[in-house]
Amino acid sequence: MDPRTKNLKGIRPEVQSAVLRTTIGDEERFQNETLRPIIKFQNNLFVEVFKNYINKHKGRFYELSGEERFHYIENSIQRDIKFRNSLKGMVIGQFTCEEYLEYIKNSSALNKRMMNMVIERLKDQVQLLQVEVLAQ
Repeated sequence: MDPRTKNLKGIRPEVQSAVLRTTIGDEERFQNETLRPIIKFQNNLFVEVFKNYINKHKGRFYELSGEERFHYIENSIQRDIKFRNSLKGMVIGQFTCEEYLEYIKNSSALNKRMMNMVIERLKDQVQLLQVEVLAQ
């Protein structure tokens, strides 16, 4: 195993809930073995990047109700192609060369899985996207 591959795999967290059965398909296996650990590893970065996205778009997010905030997260990632590509790059940049070669075989379906996982992760942590109020 080359040093880059060893280092990348070595820093990834273990995902207890990732199911690895012999009967699962290639996409689900890639999702559980590669995407889940990388997305978990990049979690704090995703939160900070989304906070920056909110602020660059005039903080409208902070005026929304809870359900509207979920829609805002979804729409931001699904409709803003530049933003979505940036998020994808944060995941793809953590691939080993072997994982990348596997990824390009079915990148469209894997991109959809990847973005859905990032969307759900951000929704689950919507409280971390609140305006930070400084105590005086």
